[in-house]
Amino acid sequence: MNIFLHELKAYRKSTLIWTVSLMAVAVFFLSLFPAIAKDYAGFSKVLEGYPEGVRKALGLEIESFGTVLGFYSYVFIYITLCGAIQAMILGTSIVSKEVREKTADFLLTKPVTRTKVMSSKILAGIVSLLITNIFYLAAASIMAEHVKTADFSIKQFILISFSLFIIQLLFFGIGVLISVVFPKIKAVLSVSLGTVFGFFVIGMVVSTGSSNAERFLSPFKYFDPKYIIAHSKFEIQYLIVAVGIIVVSIIASYVIYTKNDIHAV
Repeated sequence: MNIFLHELKAYRKSTLIWTVSLMAVAVFFLSLFPAIAKDYAGFSKVLEGYPEGVRKALGLEIESFGTVLGFYSYVFIYITLCGAIQAMILGTSIVSKEVREKTADFLLTKPVTRTKVMSSKILAGIVSLLITNIFYLAAASIMAEHVKTADFSIKQFILISFSLFIIQLLFFGIGVLISVVFPKIKAVLSVSLGTVFGFFVIGMVVSTGSSNAERFLSPFKYFDPKYIIAHSKFEIQYLIVAVGIIVVSIIASYVIYTKNDIHAV
């Protein structure tokens, strides 16, 4: 029994749905850009009417909103939110589904170690997220090239888009950890949505402040598109924290999963 291929096959429907959905969201939002760029002067006056705190919370940068990268940076916030939900659901269900479907004890009677079981499941989840990101990046890049009104840096566009994959891995890691700590979770969707939206709201709140330290509280603020556009790179301190959370979550999941009792049917 190849657990990796079995898990990958089990995720294929949800992966397809999420991939198509993220591609559709990106194409839809970017299709609005030509109309906004055409009447940018009038649109910027409308944005100026919003309080500065509201603009910061929503990620609105008036100065760059009339460019492809500036507009993409704004809509990317909500694309990242959708991607985080996908990853969180995937991670949270990675072990809990075996308990819900009463297949955990059957799986562990096979001649494979728990480490191999966990590795196969995690690898399948990562591959699913990678597939989503490859197709998403292709669709977003093609659409951005189609609607652009001026040349833009493809490197910066790719860096902004690639941050989606890192954030997804972060929430995937958190989801896996929750899955092994609370394997009897029945409401995977509720837990996933609650966690993701909780961090998203925190991100909106810290955006209104001036302290960079507060950004560590929300993964959604680890990769600032404005900084990427200005410097063509990630902020190293937030990248290190993101990678650290991913690594610690996965290692802790392995340790807990290999030591916990697996309840039989």
